[in-house]
Amino acid sequence: MEQPEDATRRMRVSDADREHVAEILRAAAGDGRIDVDELDERLGAAYRAKTVGDLVPLTEDLTATPALPGATPARRTNPVVPTGEPTRESGVAIMSGYERKGDWLVPQQLTVTAVMGGAHIDTRRARFSAPEVVITVNAVMGGAEIVVSPQTRVVMEGVGIMGGFGGPSDDSEVTADSPTVRVRGFAFWGGVGVTRKP
Repeated sequence: MEQPEDATRRMRVSDADREHVAEILRAAAGDGRIDVDELDERLGAAYRAKTVGDLVPLTEDLTATPALPGATPARRTNPVVPTGEPTRESGVAIMSGYERKGDWLVPQQLTVTAVMGGAHIDTRRARFSAPEVVITVNAVMGGAEIVVSPQTRVVMEGVGIMGGFGGPSDDSEVTADSPTVRVRGFAFWGGVGVTRKP
């Protein structure tokens, strides 16, 4: 006799459910259980998912218990995906804006210049190209906001000149294997701030 379809699999999923699955996938990539191409493919499917039935196949070969609505979210730890060679990227915001967010690969060295402009760099859903990445921000009459997850270690090495250069002080969720974001540069008549957000 054919078993009736589980009604749970027809339940609509929320953004939090999709993000929970994305966390599992990023952790699996960081552990080497799936490669970068498969990570990209599964993340795309996760963010397009409408029902629990769409999400379950994406993680059933990675976890003992499928991710279902109401599950406790996984700790947000950015996966480290080494690229083999040093990676560098630069951005400029002159009387304009510069933004990086979502699922992107943070290079080992990211340099941003903001002159009478603003920069927004969100690493919470990002993959890191090394266990430690360096973000250099030089702001002149401008500003930059860098957002990291609560589990990301932050090292501040910048200088504020008639401006501000500050970061978080609560490291309670940082662990020995947490990735590190080292923030360097200067803020002249401007501000550079690093905040932790879930």
